[in-house]
Formats: sequence, C-alpha cells, structure tokens
Amino acid sequence: MPKPYPQEFRDDVVNVARNREPGQTIKQIAADFGIAESCLRNWMRAADVADGARPGTTAAENAELREAKKRIRLLEQENEVLRRAAAYLSQANLPKMMYPLVRELAGDGIPVTVTCRVLNLARQPYYRWLADPVTDAELAAAYRANALFDAHKDDPEFGYRYLVDEARDAGQDMCERTAWRLCSQNGWWSAFGKKRGRNGKKPGPPVHDDLVERDFTAEAPNQLWLADITEHRTGEGKLYLCAVKDVFSNRIVGYSISDRMKSRLAVDALSSAVARRGDVAGCILHTDRGSQFRSRKHVRALHRHGMVGSMGKVGAAGDNAAMESFFALLQKNVLDRRTWTTRQELRIAIVTWIERTYHRRRRQDALGRLTPIEYETIMTTPAAHAA
Repeated sequence: MPKPYPQEFRDDVVNVARNREPGQTIKQIAADFGIAESCLRNWMRAADVADGARPGTTAAENAELREAKKRIRLLEQENEVLRRAAAYLSQANLPKMMYPLVRELAGDGIPVTVTCRVLNLARQPYYRWLADPVTDAELAAAYRANALFDAHKDDPEFGYRYLVDEARDAGQDMCERTAWRLCSQNGWWSAFGKKRGRNGKKPGPPVHDDLVERDFTAEAPNQLWLADITEHRTGEGKLYLCAVKDVFSNRIVGYSISDRMKSRLAVDALSSAVARRGDVAGCILHTDRGSQFRSRKHVRALHRHGMVGSMGKVGAAGDNAAMESFFALLQKNVLDRRTWTTRQELRIAIVTWIERTYHRRRRQDALGRLTPIEYETIMTTPAAHAA
C-alpha cells in the first residue's frame, strides 16, 4: 500500500489548483505534481468540506471524534486503576509493593504509563523490578527513588540536599550521598544547577560527526540526504523553507514551509521526506549545525526512522555545498524574481517551482541531461522507486 502524501503537500497542491491560470486544467496540475487527477479532485473536495463550501464531515471533526473516544477510554482506564487499587490496599495481608498491581493491570490491558501516573509511581524502578526479582536493598532504593522523584516533581529547583529533607519527611530516610547517586542515575537535577552558555555567542556543539566530508555522491536512492533552511521576506514578514534533498537524483524528497523557524520546521520536513520515500533505515542526513537540526525533537525523529545524522563544521559552507546550490537556484528563479506581498503567494510559487519546474522540467548536467524524476525512473527499478 503506498504511503499517504503529507498534509502540507496536499494543501499546497490544492492552493495551486484553486489559483490556477485561465485555461490550465486540473489534469495538467496533477501531472505537474506527479499525482492522479482523481486524487487531486478528492483533495479539493475534502478542502471544500473543511472550508464549509460543501456539506460533509471534515477531517478535523473526525480527528476530534477520535480524540474524544481516546479520552473516554483513558478515563475508563484511570477509573479501573483507582477501583483496583482501593481493593488491593484493603487486603488484610497488605504487600509491601504496588508493583504487582501494576503488572496485574498491564495483563488486563491497562498501560503501565496510565497506572503509574494515577498511582504516582516512577516507571523506571517498576521495570527494573519486573525484569529481575529485587533484593531488600533494591526495594529500599526503589522506595527512596519514588520519594525523591515526588519531591523533585513538586519542586524542580531543589537540589539533592533539599530533596533528602523532603524524602525524610515522606518517611524515606537516607544520607546525602545516597540521594546524590539516585538523582544522578535518574537525571533529577535542579533546574538551576547547570550553567548555560550565552545565546548568540557561538554555534552549539555538533550532535553528530561529519560522515560525508564533502563527498556528495550516492549509488542508490535513500543513501544520503541533505537538509538546510532558507528564508525570504514578504509583505507579511519572513517565510522559512526547510528542504531535504536526495543526492542520488538531486530530488527534493521532502520540505516544509512556515512563518516560524522552530525545530518543528526541520522535523516536519524530515517527516514529509520519510512519508514519500518509505523505508529509509540507514540513510544519512547531513546538515549544518543549526539549532533546529541539533534539537532533541529532530534527533529523536532521526532515531525513530532508523536514520543516521551527520553535521559539517562551523562556518564551512562547502560542507553542505550541494544543498546550498539548490537554494541558489531557488533564490534566482523564484525568490528574487519579484516582490512578494503575502506569505501564501510566495508559498505557492515555491512549491510550484519545486514540483513542476525543478523536478520535471529542469534538466541537469550531473544527471546526464535528465530531470530528477526521469533519472530516478530510469536508474531505479519499480520496486525500489518511491514516488
């Protein structure tokens, strides 16, 4: 089953179709963006429903209904946890731990996360207990860890010395060294305990090594991707574009456009690329040291898709020259051609140039005078080619 197109891509295609020039057909626009005409018409009908132009249930309403059912199911699970916990604690021979109840509820289909949240338990000690029977010392450490965790959650600015006093008041006495060890193992540090560098003084440290070393070549699709962010002014303010490029065919496999340059912009561009290309495990994504690419959200997204990160040096434009060359083309062919009044106007121009001109009409010497789409079609088998 083919991967669904990203929602941002669908919205852009619908906007292009709605603002098409006189004489330009829906079929031609669909061909320019590499989709079926029926697919584009379905997207336009869904957009009309969302805008209230025709009757029907919108995607937002369906999502709201699913979210309501999810909340109801969560409330039912929480009520079941409270009911079972009350019965468990009322037993005559009361066990010393709540972990057996957590395991019993998990066997009945209630997630451990829900149970631990309702009962104010830390999950990490529970999983350690579940994997291996605990000794008395480990059981005592688990109770101490729970007390420290509760105190840290209530007052994140407290260091471990203050947490010792809070844990002692909760009935878990321990020395400061023990509290330091438990807090260190679990990463429960004071919110004011770590010094931070001054913003804007110098780029942050790389979170990945440079695995490319300016060798922008690949023998197959989804082996090496490049990503970067560019910006351009409009009458409404700046518009930011994050694009992901496959060096095998120079195709822009994913992009995201926004009026804010946050880490979400880079994550959305990566998600768009993965949605189009399918299985990308092992693919290298090479970027600069921008804060968006060093963010925890972006690093987690790479790990979630089984990809490998790579970063160039500070102030070395050549370390990502292949991506800079694409932005130079975009600057010359779109951004600098005229003055842009609105962000939406510039957005439509960018996606139209990428999908229609750059991908399907602009031939490149490096590809043997073929377009990126033609090169991928010829050089890859149908099974390996991702639309």
